[in-house]
Amino acid sequence: MRDIAVFSGSAHPELADELCAHLGVPLSPTRVSRFANDCLEVQLQANCRERDVFLVQPLVTPVQEHLVELLMMCDAARGASAGRITVVMPHYSYARSDKKDMPRISLGGRLVADLLVAAGASRVLAMTLHSPQVHGFFSVPVDHLHALRELAAHFRANDLSRTTVVSPDLGNAKEAAAFARLIGAQVAAGAKQRFADDRVSISSVIGEIAERDVIVLDDEIAKGSTVLELLDRLRELGPRSIRVACTHGLFAAGALKRLSEQPDVLEIVCTNTVPIPGEEYTEKLTVLSIAPALAEAVRRIHNGESVSALFDAPQDR
Repeated sequence: MRDIAVFSGSAHPELADELCAHLGVPLSPTRVSRFANDCLEVQLQANCRERDVFLVQPLVTPVQEHLVELLMMCDAARGASAGRITVVMPHYSYARSDKKDMPRISLGGRLVADLLVAAGASRVLAMTLHSPQVHGFFSVPVDHLHALRELAAHFRANDLSRTTVVSPDLGNAKEAAAFARLIGAQVAAGAKQRFADDRVSISSVIGEIAERDVIVLDDEIAKGSTVLELLDRLRELGPRSIRVACTHGLFAAGALKRLSEQPDVLEIVCTNTVPIPGEEYTEKLTVLSIAPALAEAVRRIHNGESVSALFDAPQDR
């Protein structure tokens, strides 16, 4: 593939390596250094002039460091006369700041989108944004992928004849319904109320749960408080088995350990949009790769082909 350059920030170089392997192009080197006054300096160490440049960087902990690094990568590519700059951002953490539900708070999702465009981003490739309206925060084109096909291909190895996909809340119910259609399952949803970042209440679950195989599906799992609360409600309804799935396995503050310690949770499935530290792995965890999907999207963007065609048919394992 000609006239393409892929660079990675320091957030998730393993994913960038895998993406480039599927594309059949080398991963171009990036140098990130720090001055004595703690300021960052970023250098893209390959030619960018008139090339189609892709910058791979999910916004993960430490989010602010990786954000500034990404902004500097955009600025460096623009200053090097890149033909087009596409930010490949598998996880957009600021997408959760998507509404003004209290007085005098910042809409971080829109602010960071504006910063990326101001730094030089011509296009954004994202995966499973927290809510649909975040797409509209960007003033440049956004290709919004999801991981439902990869998750569906994994779960088809099981008997799905008595399966119900459960969304923790009504906000994620549309995605849960789409996933349920892919695997031929029923769908249910929790009635959730959030009081703080780590304190939620789920009063009931709407849908058929008793004696069924349940797949709890969420867009991301951070502290795991929502999923743990949902598990308590599900147990009251008598499911036959429980599995947990998400796109972004952030697993902050020991969430993966707490989930894996639940005796009735048979499996925890996520994708590699974000890095998972080796010490966090448990035998219940399955990590699916979204590198092939990202690589195909990058190829289609580069060739001017439809990216939405990636959603037309389920992907087999």
